[in-house]
Amino acid sequence: MGRAMATGKKPKKGKRKIRGSKKAKTKGPSKERGKSRGTLVARRPDLRGPDTEWWDAFLSKQRESGGSAAVPSDEEEAFRYFFTTSRTTFDYICSIVRDDLISMPPSGLINIEGRLLSVEKQVAIAMRRLASGDPQVNIGASFGVGQSTVSQVTWRFIESMEDRARHHLVWPDQNRMEDIKARLEAVSGLPNCCGAIDATHITMTLPAVDSSEDWCDPAKNYSMFLQGVVDDEMRFIDIVTGWPGGLTVSRLLEYSGLYKLCEAGNRLNGPVRVSGDDAEIREFIVGDICYPLLPWLMTPFQGKNLSTPMVNFNARQKDAKMLGTRALARLKGSWRILDKVIWRPAKDKLPSIILVCCLLHNIILDRKDELLPHIQLPDHHDTGYNIKKCKQENPIGKVMRDTIAGHLPIYEAIS
Repeated sequence: MGRAMATGKKPKKGKRKIRGSKKAKTKGPSKERGKSRGTLVARRPDLRGPDTEWWDAFLSKQRESGGSAAVPSDEEEAFRYFFTTSRTTFDYICSIVRDDLISMPPSGLINIEGRLLSVEKQVAIAMRRLASGDPQVNIGASFGVGQSTVSQVTWRFIESMEDRARHHLVWPDQNRMEDIKARLEAVSGLPNCCGAIDATHITMTLPAVDSSEDWCDPAKNYSMFLQGVVDDEMRFIDIVTGWPGGLTVSRLLEYSGLYKLCEAGNRLNGPVRVSGDDAEIREFIVGDICYPLLPWLMTPFQGKNLSTPMVNFNARQKDAKMLGTRALARLKGSWRILDKVIWRPAKDKLPSIILVCCLLHNIILDRKDELLPHIQLPDHHDTGYNIKKCKQENPIGKVMRDTIAGHLPIYEAIS
């Protein structure tokens, strides 16, 4: 399989720092989970098996606090309300990180009752932080732990997910890609379309000493970019993050590993389609007018007095393109930490937080989980930002777009 492109750590201002997926680290039980400096460490019973008490205590505290008017009365829906996922998906996520969360002696992870935090409670704390975007002190109060514990637990969870859950965000193999293309063609009519690309700003505050024009975006916010390519089900199959929000979307694309792979012919290089007049249509993705028109990236026709085939192409291209827009809106609606202004994040850690939210987004889709209606999915994910048109049009890309536009009526006639 191909590898999803994600940022590495410690990106410097305005400089490239992208890392591809890596295989999950294998940690031997004798080295990591059972021993410490050669001495056998007994595991606490509450860390070994599933903890079922934390949820009752958490829900009871939420209902007693008086702010539970919007909390569903059904327990399963209440769980989704607070943690976005179902109980079964939550348990699956716990199984991913369990070995890592019990491998390190949790000496500092003690709640106000003097008990070690179970794996389930640690995951709940981290996921509540990501799902709500609430301040750490508020999260801690709802779980009976301190702010520093919330910070430590959340970061341990993120590090583990970053290593252990990478298989949920990969570039599709050719068999999977053929399925994606078939479904996208059935929905939009576009032949050989492999997905949609879009980008969004993750806003933040920065200390005065760390402020820079590189991170100040056109909306006068400090922000970090997230670029994502999604499939027919709005699943992320490639992401790039870590770059300053002051860049243009087209420049962000050029800095990405996706761009370099596609330009080198090492991605979107599957079987070509042949149009009615024997012209070739290669694999491609679709994007908005902020992206350049390339042989592997189809953008809308621009200008006035467009021909009927052009208008037809634009309508179908928009149907496919909206998958990327809706995916980012769903991501920010599900994991509100990305939709709120993040207070002075460490810029070397924020890309990992963004990546893990994308992994959680994909896990929900992979497990066919459902979202509650309260998770709003707005038509756009980047309110306050205007689209800046990119005028770059590759000649080969123009020919291919014309070919696709001319192919669509033929497709309509035989469908």
